[in-house]
Amino acid sequence: MTPPQPPTTAALVLAAGGGRRYGMPKALVEYEGSLLVERAVRTARAVCDPVLVVLGARAVDVWRSADLDGATVLANPDWETGMASSLRTGLEGLRSWPGRIDAALVTLVDMPGMTPAALERLAAHGAPGALAVATYDGVRGHPVLLGRDHWTGVGETATGDEGARRYLAGREVTEVDCTGLADPTDLDVPPGGVPSAP
Repeated sequence: MTPPQPPTTAALVLAAGGGRRYGMPKALVEYEGSLLVERAVRTARAVCDPVLVVLGARAVDVWRSADLDGATVLANPDWETGMASSLRTGLEGLRSWPGRIDAALVTLVDMPGMTPAALERLAAHGAPGALAVATYDGVRGHPVLLGRDHWTGVGETATGDEGARRYLAGREVTEVDCTGLADPTDLDVPPGGVPSAP
């Protein structure tokens, strides 16, 4: 008898936003020698296979200039409506993936302090019925783990820039302490307030 396969957890990098407050799409922001989207994909690839990255604002520019080797690129034509549409685009991509994906590990492009260690700790909870969220000093943040059983519900309740928050609010969610494993700060505005063009 063949032993049961461990659950397959895919990474979903949301990188479609226009970065209104930043002054440019964050996927194209250079940070410590590489683009934010490259860092996010590299970090995700260290832990998950497959990795899907959702692009939107200036998607062609990102696709041309970023090294997204090893990731599958999805385009979100509705990126201007907010993060929820990117989450839906990513989950649809996973749903039609050749081979079963049991859980999606959702991470954001604008968190350069994310680490494989934090992703690994969340991925360990991967299962079709799983709902888990990273916490830092008791505060919920990213990444978020969404088991396959929840994808339809998440897609139906996600609106604007809220993502999965509304869906998670009424459910039992495993909080996974990632304090000290990663820096959960997101880059909302450029250092010194000046956009850094690639």
